[in-house]
Amino acid sequence: MTREERLAILGPATVAAIHARVAEAPEPSDELVNRLRRIMTNPGGPVPAAQPVSAPAPRAA
Repeated sequence: MTREERLAILGPATVAAIHARVAEAPEPSDELVNRLRRIMTNPGGPVPAAQPVSAPAPRAA
């Protein structure tokens, strides 16, 4: 959705109210930014290491 589409749907007063609320928010700390960056670049966490595959047990005759 483009800015123009959002403006047409929400209206200028709502968009202005959203911008005002966003302007009130404090800047995030460097620690928070670093933590979020790690989450966003690897949301699933570390990839588990592959486990060695053991040889199947011999079949009984």
